[in-house]
Amino acid sequence: MKVASTSGPRCFQLVRHADPSGVSGTGVIAEGVEWSDGTVALHWGGRFATTTVWPDGIDALLTIHGHSGSSTIRWLDE
Repeated sequence: MKVASTSGPRCFQLVRHADPSGVSGTGVIAEGVEWSDGTVALHWGGRFATTTVWPDGIDALLTIHGHSGSSTIRWLDE
């Protein structure tokens, strides 16, 4: 069970430095929020906008979308 922090939600951008798949491009490719319990919501913009929820947090999100360091998190609230 996750323990809620007292810091509140934190906003971030998912930044892609290289695009090995040729699909997302580079630069800011998604926006997100990490909630106080560690859950993450990630929003992809564009024509087919969608939002995904990652109950296991940032590490799980980067395991799938990080592409071995090609994408990183840029915290906006720090």
